[in-house]
Amino acid sequence: MDLNSASTIVLQVLTQATSQDTAVLKPAEEQLKQWETQPGFYSVLLNIFTNHALDVNVRWLAVLYFKNGIDRYWRRVAPHALSEEEKTTLRAGLITNFNEPVNQIATQISVLIAKVARVDCPRQWPELIPTLLESVKVQDDLRQHRALLTFYHVTKTLASKRLAADRKLFYDLASGIYSFACSLWNHHTDTFLQQVCTGDEAAASNSLERTLLSLKVLRKLTVHGFVEPHWSVEVMLLDFLDQHPFSFTPLIQRSLEFAVSYVFTEAGEGIVFERFIVQCMNLIKMIVKNYAYKPSKNIEDSSPETLEAHKIKTAFFTYPTLMEICRRLVTHYFLLTKEELTMWEEDPEGFTVEESGGDSWKYSLRPCTEVLFIDIFHEYNQTLIPVLLEMVHSLQGSTNIEDTSAILIKDAVYNAVGLAAYELFDSVDFDQWFKNQLLAELQVSHNRYKPIRRRVIWLIGQWISVKFKSDLRPVLYEAICNLLQDQDLVVRIETATTLKLTVDDFEFRTDQFLPYLESMFTLLFQLLQEVTQCDTKMHVLHVLSCVIERVSMQIRPYVGCLVQYLPLLWKQSEEHNMLRCAILTTLIHLVQGLGAESKNLYPFLLPVIQLSTDVSQPPHVYLLEDGLELWLVTLENSPCLTPELLRIFQNMSALLELSSENLKNFFKIINAYIFLSSSEFLQMYAADLCRSFCELLKDITTEGQVQVLKVVENVLKVNPVLGPQMFQPLLPSIVRGIIEGERYPVVMSTYLGIMGRVLLQNARFFSLLLNQVACELGQELDQILGNIIEMWVDRMDNITQPERRKLSALALLSLLPSLNSVIQDKFCGIINISVEGLHDVMTEDPETGTYKDCMLMSHFEEPKVTEDEEPPTEQDKRKKMLALKDPVHTVSLQQFIYEKLKAQQELLGEQGFQALMETVDTEIVAQLQEFLQGF
Repeated sequence: MDLNSASTIVLQVLTQATSQDTAVLKPAEEQLKQWETQPGFYSVLLNIFTNHALDVNVRWLAVLYFKNGIDRYWRRVAPHALSEEEKTTLRAGLITNFNEPVNQIATQISVLIAKVARVDCPRQWPELIPTLLESVKVQDDLRQHRALLTFYHVTKTLASKRLAADRKLFYDLASGIYSFACSLWNHHTDTFLQQVCTGDEAAASNSLERTLLSLKVLRKLTVHGFVEPHWSVEVMLLDFLDQHPFSFTPLIQRSLEFAVSYVFTEAGEGIVFERFIVQCMNLIKMIVKNYAYKPSKNIEDSSPETLEAHKIKTAFFTYPTLMEICRRLVTHYFLLTKEELTMWEEDPEGFTVEESGGDSWKYSLRPCTEVLFIDIFHEYNQTLIPVLLEMVHSLQGSTNIEDTSAILIKDAVYNAVGLAAYELFDSVDFDQWFKNQLLAELQVSHNRYKPIRRRVIWLIGQWISVKFKSDLRPVLYEAICNLLQDQDLVVRIETATTLKLTVDDFEFRTDQFLPYLESMFTLLFQLLQEVTQCDTKMHVLHVLSCVIERVSMQIRPYVGCLVQYLPLLWKQSEEHNMLRCAILTTLIHLVQGLGAESKNLYPFLLPVIQLSTDVSQPPHVYLLEDGLELWLVTLENSPCLTPELLRIFQNMSALLELSSENLKNFFKIINAYIFLSSSEFLQMYAADLCRSFCELLKDITTEGQVQVLKVVENVLKVNPVLGPQMFQPLLPSIVRGIIEGERYPVVMSTYLGIMGRVLLQNARFFSLLLNQVACELGQELDQILGNIIEMWVDRMDNITQPERRKLSALALLSLLPSLNSVIQDKFCGIINISVEGLHDVMTEDPETGTYKDCMLMSHFEEPKVTEDEEPPTEQDKRKKMLALKDPVHTVSLQQFIYEKLKAQQELLGEQGFQALMETVDTEIVAQLQEFLQGF
């Protein structure tokens, strides 16, 4: 078919793929998917999206399919890779005209050219950069802009490559075009300024965009295009401090003088603005904290550049300078502003959320000042600790309620003490301060004193993990209970935060907390209902979750109200997936705390799990990880399998197709169902699971392979009769893996564990399986059996788990008594493994001097749980009950060996048996006789 007729067909299908009608859309998408690997498809797409007469939506879709095709099929080694001929044509077509009229499509075309450049430039596409350089010079405004946009995306992409050879290519490119990029930026900047002067706004706006694009190109070339940028005269000061600290050394002194004078002296008063202050503070912070400027402990190990930079820093940060910076930060920048105090009154929840978060220090003034304070205090703590302590001493006692400025100063100083808690560890007796002053300040209930109440409870939260005596905890819990009833919402939210830090601390003791649990939980629940914003509800839920997690079963009497409220909150949070994640976390801890009683939550719990783990529902993108954990703990704590719980497993086959980073959790969930009710579960889902596993094993890591095999092993453990039949399609490959000597020890160990289960607990099926493999391989059954035993003996050391080692011995011994010549031929190996097994499991009773099998279990005992231990889940109990039926834990290896050898002796007669025993090493026989004393 020629290109024109192909274009007509593809155009028609692309038009259908832009339809809103799913009956039209779905078949079109399927057809396009099939064409992705067809030769010539991308040439047709190029024709379509460069034809400006066609519908914009169709062209947009053509560009997207082209871009996705580059990701999948452009590289030579990709499956269904594009031919070199077609790629040559496409490369030429992409840079023929830079005249795309639609901005969004122009951006996509620039990005896809950059993607091709990442793979092909400069070797397969030497003409790209020269073409771009010529095109950015043309007079046509549209072509010039589109070429410049492409130039930027190509530069950005090439700059991001990190291999040494790619870096070298980019250095060469940068040195070749740097002068041109500088002149381009100068030209557009001059044009912009001239147009601003003449009042031509439309033209100035266009020029400004070109100026910005050329500046972005220059930035990428500057930061990533030079090994040592200070060797290049033309290089501008962009990101140097971060990327090239030693290039910045000559500028340290001037930068610090400039930033400090404007931000920390009168020079800047009235003329600086917030964004400028933030940038200056970040500049100071980056110089102070830069590791390249810090000498090693052993000065001789430091480079001359490091010592030079350190010398400049030390000369600048004198005692008076540091003292002034510290005082100004605390008493000027830390003060709550009028705007913040107004926000406190008008939007208290917004005020609490406003405080912090991530990289906010890069852009916002308050986080920026606090981060600078922490870094300077850490770097120069010997100098600054006395300065801060002096400020604290000047504020002893409670402050006059009428003196607002004094209250705000105290708030700022306490903030500094909280931020510097780790540095002040040896200089502040926090316990005494808490008892003698801070506790009293928490009890001043006047409305005007609320900044101090909030700040003091925050301060305690900062110190709780640094220095706070355990026996003061009850006094603190009392104070927290009172403050959770404070008239001010900001104080209550801050108190909840400190409660979380206290409960989450390493030294938390449940017995100290229990007397306050009921009132704390009730007050937190009231707070959860009272707050209205999503972020605040999430925050309070996290505090509740933390409390539930730490007190575990003790929470049971108090959760009724929360259990009733969560379904309502879930319904209200339909549009807020992050709040729903917080609800899932709370439910996880609730289920763990309630144990088997969590069954009462199923009417709410199971639909939540269903939605969170259904990949056809959009929210799963946010909820899947927490949803899987909730699903798992629900199964682990379930007393029995319900039809609804069984039905949720329908979500699993689609999840297994994802084969994502959650694979481990998928297998844990499958195992939990097997332990919970293997027969019902396997009857319904074994066939689907087996199919999924067969698919997974074709393309999975070694670790994933072992996870799949462990599930099969658990099925055989729980259901030795039906299990092998249900997973029969998987078993021949395991036999072949053993015979061929699987090279990964951990996989081999699991193969032998599975085979041991089949051989020991379902000998009839074992024979059928060997027959099947013998037919497939065209060998005799005895030959297959001999190979298995030989490999088993040879690779016994791959098995490290004592249970599997004992299982191997029991399984191979179960072949006895036998007249089969292959088994008799391998008798020596079977005895060797059995004696190894005895060494693993037999312990000597020091009183009687006799040996006993330490793996034997006779009855189920509820383990005694200490306060620090988690109580056993329902699944732990199920596993214990299962162990009581498992031959590994019910059959004495010592007795089993004795009985099997005795039976073999009776079968062969004394003489024949002695001849067989003579094939075994005398040392092994001696060890065996010692273990079998008394039989």
